[in-house]
Amino acid sequence: MQKLNDLSRSLTPLKPDRTLIAVIEMSLSSWLVAGIVPGIERQPLKKLEVDESTLLKLLIRWREEAKKSGHSIERIAVAFEAGRDGFWLARWLRARDIEAHIIHASSVAVSREHRRAKTDRLDTELLKRAFLGWLRGERDHCRMVAIPTIKDEDAKRPNRERESLVGEQSRIVNRMKAALVRLGIRGFNPKLKKAVERLDGLRTPEGEPIPPNTLAELRRDMARRRLVSDQIRQIEDTRLERLEQAPSDGPHAMVRLLARVIGVGIETADMLVQEVLSRNMRDRRAIARYAGLTGSPDESGRKRREKGLARSGNARVRRGMIQLAWRFLMFQKDSTLAQWFRARTENARSTRKTMIVALARKLLIGLWRLVREGVVLDGVVLRPVS
Repeated sequence: MQKLNDLSRSLTPLKPDRTLIAVIEMSLSSWLVAGIVPGIERQPLKKLEVDESTLLKLLIRWREEAKKSGHSIERIAVAFEAGRDGFWLARWLRARDIEAHIIHASSVAVSREHRRAKTDRLDTELLKRAFLGWLRGERDHCRMVAIPTIKDEDAKRPNRERESLVGEQSRIVNRMKAALVRLGIRGFNPKLKKAVERLDGLRTPEGEPIPPNTLAELRRDMARRRLVSDQIRQIEDTRLERLEQAPSDGPHAMVRLLARVIGVGIETADMLVQEVLSRNMRDRRAIARYAGLTGSPDESGRKRREKGLARSGNARVRRGMIQLAWRFLMFQKDSTLAQWFRARTENARSTRKTMIVALARKLLIGLWRLVREGVVLDGVVLRPVS
């Protein structure tokens, strides 16, 4: 049965004589636009400044050239690789009745030569080849990326900002501890509330106080850590306020439902909902593939081996699910999944790291079914409704 959200091929029949096709090789300083214009033998190539209005004028000019050659354009299809510029250009083009697509970069086939030639012009040729196959409806010729709305993109920012701030906080603490260890001072916790007052009383093994420059550096690091900690707390408080203000909102309802699973906190629930569970995934295989929790087999002739995780999906989801899988074993010991894990690792302890990935994959699919269909995993204990 044909899937309506299948991004591996175009579901619209291609009419070559009435379709203007363009691909864009994007960089910070310029855009290289390559086109396939009906009625024009040459395939135009134009380098533009980074400006969407100029791009629109170019597409309109090519459409007029096709019209002069006797080809009425019914469809303008534009594609470019997913990258730093994100999705704004695709949304801008679609708002002006231009069909825009974003090609998944890893789905474009490239030469495996050790020193292959690589220029923007050659890259546009690869993009045209991939985009044409996709427009013709060839399955898996290349894959497109789902284009989110501004609201969907903005909903991911608090969780990602918090993740960045937590990493920055850890780096500051580690830097302070390293500065003290260089002086022979161990066991000091810079995260304590009274850590700043205790700095003046610290002494090196020689009985000397902390040198003035190092002391000033530590004070600045502590002030920076307090600022980062306050920002993390603000993000968490704002999230809780929004959940209370609109508890029945689509993503918020999913977060509250996931947070009822013992072992899943608000932070993990929010990350899973915003990154993967709120997306319109095709099936459970697509869920596991998006998280990068599938294998990467290497089979050729008699060779049969597994190279480990594909790691081609969302790294945040993958890390979060593996951490959640370990917590799940502690908080949901009587669940069917936990029993399945113990039965396969009880007599083979060395396989625990491999099997935890399989558990994370099964758990992610189970959570997806929970928020989509309301199906609770066997044996999983839920918190009472608050």
